[in-house]
Amino acid sequence: MAVSDTVLSAVHVAAKAAADKLSEDIVAIDVSSRLPFADAFLLASADTDRQVKAVVSAVEDELREAGFSVQRREGLEAATWVAVEADGLMVHVFQPEERHYYGLERLWKDCPRIDISADIQTAPAAVTA
Repeated sequence: MAVSDTVLSAVHVAAKAAADKLSEDIVAIDVSSRLPFADAFLLASADTDRQVKAVVSAVEDELREAGFSVQRREGLEAATWVAVEADGLMVHVFQPEERHYYGLERLWKDCPRIDISADIQTAPAAVTA
């Protein structure tokens, strides 16, 4: 089974939104042949709970604006790992320690990656003083 064009579009929208909020280590994984409830995972890291919340908010806003339905969100209160479900895409935004501990990349290492390089390269450059 392959990731549908609809989910691929959602992956690209979410990846760009995460990158625009300066999220790091953004990775997209095709889990369509392994899971019945999702076709793709998007993983991203953010250094603080405040940044995790900002990334999640931006991802949800951009997905909705693009016509996708955000069905569920878990973990926003603690904001160390927030999962967002949207039309076959699961977005996971972690603080680095949580991401390392749970190791979703290791769990899904046999699944193909989705190329999002164009989406994350268009993020704004960090402002330096």
